[in-house]
Amino acid sequence: MKYIVVIERSDKNYAAYVPDLPGCVATAPTRDEVEREIRAAIAFHLDGLKADGLPVPVPGTWTAEVEAS
Repeated sequence: MKYIVVIERSDKNYAAYVPDLPGCVATAPTRDEVEREIRAAIAFHLDGLKADGLPVPVPGTWTAEVEAS
């Protein structure tokens, strides 16, 4: 399964979260690092759900680019 990941840049680091997996977040000083960290966070999150006998959410978030007028 593929999940949408939102990556945001701040003055000092990058943050990432997964809308379909509430609480699944990561931060890092670079974009490359935050992408690695969020991959690990997703795996950890899904493993935790499975270990607890909870359902794994089906991805239900999509993206679109909208041009500002």
